[in-house]
Amino acid sequence: KYPDVQTTLGVSNVSFGLNPAARIVLNSVFLAEAVKVGLDSAIVHPSKITPIARIEPKQLEVALDLIYDRRTFDGDANCTYDPLSLFLELFDGVETKSSKVTRAAELAALPLIERLERRIIDGEKVGLEADLQEAMADGIKPLTIINEHLLAGMKTVGELFGSGQMQLPFVLQSAEVMKTAVALLEPHMEKTEDAGKGKILLATVKGDVHDIGKNLVDIILANNGYTTVNIGIKQTVNQIIDAATESKVDVIGMSGLLVKSTVIMKENLEELTSRGLAEEWPIILGGAALTRSFVEQDLAGAFDGTVRYAKDAFEGLSLMDSMMAIKRGDKSATLPPLRERRTPNTRANREVNLDTKRSDVASDNKVPTPPFYGSRIVKGIPLASYLGSLDERALFVGQWGLQGKRGEYEKMVEEEGKPRLRTLLNDVQANGWLNAAVVYGYFPCYSEGNDLVILHHEGPLKGSERTRFTFPRQSRDQRLCLSDFFREKSSGVIDTVAFHIVTMGQSVSDATSKLFAANEYREYLELHGLSVQLTEALAEHWHSRIREELGFASEDATGIAEILDQGYRGSRYSFGYPACPDLEQQRQLCELLEPERIGVELSEEFQLHPEQSTSAIIVHHPQAKYFNAT
Repeated sequence: KYPDVQTTLGVSNVSFGLNPAARIVLNSVFLAEAVKVGLDSAIVHPSKITPIARIEPKQLEVALDLIYDRRTFDGDANCTYDPLSLFLELFDGVETKSSKVTRAAELAALPLIERLERRIIDGEKVGLEADLQEAMADGIKPLTIINEHLLAGMKTVGELFGSGQMQLPFVLQSAEVMKTAVALLEPHMEKTEDAGKGKILLATVKGDVHDIGKNLVDIILANNGYTTVNIGIKQTVNQIIDAATESKVDVIGMSGLLVKSTVIMKENLEELTSRGLAEEWPIILGGAALTRSFVEQDLAGAFDGTVRYAKDAFEGLSLMDSMMAIKRGDKSATLPPLRERRTPNTRANREVNLDTKRSDVASDNKVPTPPFYGSRIVKGIPLASYLGSLDERALFVGQWGLQGKRGEYEKMVEEEGKPRLRTLLNDVQANGWLNAAVVYGYFPCYSEGNDLVILHHEGPLKGSERTRFTFPRQSRDQRLCLSDFFREKSSGVIDTVAFHIVTMGQSVSDATSKLFAANEYREYLELHGLSVQLTEALAEHWHSRIREELGFASEDATGIAEILDQGYRGSRYSFGYPACPDLEQQRQLCELLEPERIGVELSEEFQLHPEQSTSAIIVHHPQAKYFNAT
């Protein structure tokens, strides 16, 4: 009836009241069945589900009977078969730990070849080396083990993921086992001229420092038999072309998180066409800012070669399979057809709002006196000083994916979240991975229409314009614009604005890269998430210090939850977000603060590097809160 409506599901309610082992099975079967009939998204903790392939047949059968209420009754309406009673009986006294022991025993009882495949599917490293040694002792060549047995396991993993029966954490676990197996077999391999399944170059495009998505593609493709040439972040089109030529790759994959990166990808395709290289390599594009219609209609329509969109790593794997089959002359191989746009593209024709009339924001608020003008740097900030500003919910639920179900969040925090956090914080401090630093400052200013004009505060140019920021204005609602929160030039009153840039430093970025290189994929994602949230915590802490220096910290709320919900006077805005979306104005901010003094650089596409860095314009006006100006 409503074909375009999307659906989401809170999975674990279905199993409330059962013991943990039973809940895992029922959660998993319920989720798998919902996906089959079109579920779009779900709220579930990875540790509370398991791939369907790991569930015992009898448990699966009864779980399905329970979900679909397949009770049977006699002629007197007496229940002769109750799936719930049988399900409870099956799991009576069963603990999750004993289930794992049983699973290990079942694995050990399998024939060797089947056991190797199952180790990949189950992500089970214990006993892997002994099984590989046994296989080689039986005369099976290492390449045969990889190509015919281990890759068969990874193929099953891909199928399970694609059908919704296996979630990402389990995929990463399988990939870690595959990587370990290949490393154990490599010393025993004979040299061969075989080119392998194919080779792909992976790059995050110019100006973009985000690489988690690209690295996930690397993990999946490399562990499915492809050779990956991962050249990293901020790669120009020249670097991409040079690396693709030097490495003799078959396909190029480009990734980017930023909206600006979509423009760079378009320019890269145009450059390939202008150099006559459009048909040299098929192109796969992916990233959070891309859409299938943009790639397969807007970009493909203007590109002479082959380009496709991959929504995730496994779609990238499927495209790679097809592209390599076509290259090798397989007449039956085809690429999926280009997807047509379902809705018209109206953005290009949208009129620019030139309204500069000030909104009704108050203009009689007291202007605070800053402790200094100009900028200062602060290095070596101890973790203890800003750890209290950590948004634990964003870390546990958003970054780590722990279950935050209503009524059980506090239990999860105490039993799982905080213990994991304490362990990781100990590692971070013991290894010296955090080099927290801040550059911040106060500057005289006034507003002029939609512009915020920054003035020189010293020297012969004192009082004259130094630089200006231009902000968009809402076309409806209150018609807000960031400049409205500062005194107008015509008032004759000079206002004050603060800016800051905070960073966790390069060391933690290097540490996450090393974890990725060591194939410790889950640890890599976990440390990355913590470093991002600690950066936000430092920004929150320093904003608090600025409020204190401006003299109105007494207006702050007392609890961290209220503080994170803007329980204070004024607000903090970052470029690239709805109130000030123009990332290019990071350049003026960096000219004012000179963040290279704390090891932070601005990329060609106006992104801060290291990635664990963030900037903000800090507004003191009491009415300043988050709003969307676009």
